[in-house]
Amino acid sequence: MQEIVKPQFDELTILYRDENYVAIDKPSGLLVHRSFLDKHETQFAMQMLRDQIGQHVFPVHRLDRPTSGVLLFALSSEAARDMNQIFIDGQIEKRYLALVRGFLNESIFLDKPLKEELDKIADKFADQDKAPQEAQTQFHCLHQASLPIPIGKYPTVRYSLVECFPKTGRKHQIRRHLKHLSLPIIGDVNHGDNQHNQFFREHFQLRRLMLFASELKFVHPYSKQPITIRAPLGDAMLTICQQLGWPTEEKDYYGNH
Repeated sequence: MQEIVKPQFDELTILYRDENYVAIDKPSGLLVHRSFLDKHETQFAMQMLRDQIGQHVFPVHRLDRPTSGVLLFALSSEAARDMNQIFIDGQIEKRYLALVRGFLNESIFLDKPLKEELDKIADKFADQDKAPQEAQTQFHCLHQASLPIPIGKYPTVRYSLVECFPKTGRKHQIRRHLKHLSLPIIGDVNHGDNQHNQFFREHFQLRRLMLFASELKFVHPYSKQPITIRAPLGDAMLTICQQLGWPTEEKDYYGNH
């Protein structure tokens, strides 16, 4: 039986740092912190960053394991509390980029409540009949591409690069909202299209979720200055963009909102 080799993550890329906060570019596949659901894992963004900068860090939000991009930590419990309040009050703009199957031909504001996704182990005693929670996401199409490759019953494949602005923070919100729009994210094994996931594995050697936490924007709680933190798409994604006929420089994918 072939042994599965897990990726090993080296030093984290720091995108932003001041006396109160530090942001990293979290790689796809790296857990944010320890979880009893993943007892076999040995690397976690929180512990790696702590060791790298030599001081404790405090999480203020989360990214799903397969999602890459901007992940913000506080350097004290007080700073974490104050930043948490900014998230709770909706005074932060979160911008994601998603590579999806299909065409999004317009900007869409989706207001679709979502039932909480419960884990069989972690949420064993949770209320199974809890009402759906409010969930809102703004979507805007940046680029589209068609390839003359038959998959399933269609003679061509269509892909879009979509800008996503979640207004609420439900579990897997962007992934579930895009699935609802029949625009599943490439590489999503839970909410995606397996045929297109396989196509990207075979033709682009891509084995990750194509969801990128590209930007965080907020007013700093202490300096009161506007802060924008950006994470790069990375060479692998830019190579795919080139093959799809899209722009090939990081700056082409910066937000302008």
